[in-house]
Order: sequence, then C-alpha cells, then structure tokens
Amino acid sequence: MRIINRYVLKELAGPFFGSLLVSTLILAAGNIIQTVDMVINKGVELTQVIKVFVYFLPYVLIFTIPISVLASVLLGFGRLSGDNEVTALRTSGVGLFRMIFPAVICGFIISLMNVPLNDKILPQAEYSARKLVKQIGIKHPAALLEPGVFIKGFKNYIVFIHQAKGNILQDIRIYEPNDKGPTRTIIADRGEIVSVPDENSVKLRLEDGSADEIDPNKPDEFYKITFEEYQLTLNLDKTTDINKIEKKAREKSIKELLSDLADLRGAKGGNIPILIEINKKIALAFSNLVFVLVGIPLAITAHRREKFIGFGMAMGLFLLYWGIMLGGIACAIRNIVPPWVGVWSADILLFILASVMLVRISAK
Repeated sequence: MRIINRYVLKELAGPFFGSLLVSTLILAAGNIIQTVDMVINKGVELTQVIKVFVYFLPYVLIFTIPISVLASVLLGFGRLSGDNEVTALRTSGVGLFRMIFPAVICGFIISLMNVPLNDKILPQAEYSARKLVKQIGIKHPAALLEPGVFIKGFKNYIVFIHQAKGNILQDIRIYEPNDKGPTRTIIADRGEIVSVPDENSVKLRLEDGSADEIDPNKPDEFYKITFEEYQLTLNLDKTTDINKIEKKAREKSIKELLSDLADLRGAKGGNIPILIEINKKIALAFSNLVFVLVGIPLAITAHRREKFIGFGMAMGLFLLYWGIMLGGIACAIRNIVPPWVGVWSADILLFILASVMLVRISAK
C-alpha cells in the first residue's frame, strides 16, 4: 500500500507545484508592472517596493493554493482514470477510498497549514503593506496618483485620474469639497506631474480643461472658466499618523476579532461583519480539503487527461465556489441566514456534492 500512496502523491505533486508557480506569477504580474512603474517613474526606493510586493504575496496565495490543489487533483486523477489505472487498481482489490486516502490526507494537511496563513500572516501582511504605502505617499506624493480610484491623500482635494503613463495623466477630475458651499471642480483632458524634490506636495500642469472659480460678488457661487494651461499644487494631508492607523477587520487575527466581538456584545447587527471575517478565515483554509474531495470524482468520471481541460475545470469550479460563498455572505449581511451559514455555504454544498459522487463511484 505504501507503493500506491507514493505513486498517487507523485502523480499529484508535479501538477500542484506547476500550477502554483504559474497561477502565482499570473496573479502577481500586475503588481510586478506596478512595482517597475513606481521605481522608474515615481522615484520610489527599490527596497520599499520589494517590501510592498512581498506583503502582497500572501494575498495571492490564498487564491493560488486552492486553485493548485484543485488543478493537481483533476490533472492527476484524470490521468490515472484516462489511462485506466484507476480501473486496474480497483480490479486488483484496491478500494476507491483506500486509493484516494493519501490525497485526502494531503488536502487536510494543506488546509491546516492555510489556517495560520489566513489568520496571522495575511492580515499582518495587509496591515504592514497599507502602512508602508502611506509612508511611501508621504515621501513620494506622486506615487499616490493611481488611476481609477478616488485619491483622498491630499489636503482639501479629492483627485480622480482615468489613465496615467509615467508622469503623463489623462482625463483628470479634481474636487475641492467645501462644508459651507458647493464643491469646486477642476476638469482637464491632460496633465503632467511636475517633480518637486524634497517637498510633501505634487505640482500638476493641467491642459485643456475648465475650472470653477469663486464669484467675487457671490462668494457662495462659482463661475466656470476654460483654460489651455493651469498650474495646481496638491499638498499632502499630514493629518494621517502612520503609527495611529487602525486595523481593518480583514487585517486582524481571529484572537483580535474575538476581542472586538466581546466589546460589541449586545450591539444589534454590529457583530455580523466580525463573525463573517472569523468564519471566512477558516472556511477558505478548508476549501483545499473540499476541492480534493470534489475534484477526485469529477476527474475519475471525466476520464480526461488533457492539461488544458483540467485547468479549465479547476478555474470553473473555483469560480463557482467563490460565487456561492459571496452569495452566502450577501445573505448573511442582509440577516437572511446566520453568518457561519453564509460563509460556509460553498464548503458545505461542495462537500455534499463530493460525498454523493464518491458514494456512487464506489458502488460501481
């Protein structure tokens, strides 16, 4: 039996590590491009950017490890089934559950190893990354100008940029909120970041746009002007103290979340987000075991050994898992189901499906 165990595990090891490498590189590719841009175009120190990238890896791994587990099971057992080796082993008296036992144990071990990843490593990495990005923003304010998001790191201004390539910006919207009156708006087709060394500010040279200006006769109203060129200085908001940044729920460990839960005891509905986060850390870890259980009967039934089809099935099932989980979480937030039911819904449904399929296959 040890020979069978080694043979099955060897069949799964190659696809697992290959899938892990490929999927991690694919998901990290966008971060790598952003890293290069921050070093070359925005003057951020390479060591700081590397730290941000390292902090980003645990977030990638919570996706790529389950995908790799599922892909390895589908490819490994798909190959064994496609070459009729599963049939040969069963004909020789090796039962289905004995055959899949080493894969299930490995899935359980990987799930246990993912608990500290989700509970300790990932939250701390995300919190450290957020603090480091704030530090980078203080020293290199231009690094804050990321396209596609509302940027609130500058004093008195909110900035939105549709596209950015190096120091050249496209379709810029700058808003200046006023508690006592309407919000001032500056719109420009193009813009350029003007380098200001050793200053906690960003100077923009805007082109072809319009700006709201205060009407001297009516201070509460604006009149609009058009411009070919407009100079604007954005000063960094210094009110953010790096050492006083509060952790978000996803940046806390289960122990910290349980402490928050104790503080909110008796608060109606206030504990739901915390309960969701606690359950999600554990449910995502044990998705690896669920994927092993559901992947084995799918692979044996499909009788396909093609890698492309195996990867396709893995991605489809992974997306189905996340779709069910997100739907369950949405129901939990609306108080339709308890938080643990919403978060664990995907694991429970796929476990039931896997159990039914395994029983049917073993009975043949």
